[in-house]
Amino acid sequence: MSYSTIDYEVEDSILTITLNRPSVLNAFNGDMLNELLDACDRADADDDVKAIIFTGAGKAYCAGADLSRGADTFNSDAREDRPSSLNRDGGGRLTLRLFELNKPAIAAINGAA
Repeated sequence: MSYSTIDYEVEDSILTITLNRPSVLNAFNGDMLNELLDACDRADADDDVKAIIFTGAGKAYCAGADLSRGADTFNSDAREDRPSSLNRDGGGRLTLRLFELNKPAIAAINGAA
C-alpha cells in the first residue's frame, strides 16, 4: 500500500511513522486512519522492525479530527463486516490497534498535540 497522509521509513530497525498533512496540522481523517492501521499491520509483520516512533510533520503533531467534512466527518467509520456494537470511531479503532502492537511504540510529539 502506498501512503498519501503518512510517511513510513525504516532505518537501523527503527520505524518512523510521520503524520504528513502539515498544511492542516496533520488533522486525522479516514485516509490517515486506514494508512495508520495498515502501517501498524505492516510493522508487526516485519521482523526487521524492532521499535516504532510516531511523529508529525511541520509545526504540530496532530490537530485532532479533520472537521472539513462537517457533519459527515465521523460517518465513514461504520463497518458492514462487524456488528454495530463493535463499530468504533476511527480514533477508537486506532487506539485499540496501537495497544495491540507487538513492538514498542514511542510518540515523539512536536508542537500542538
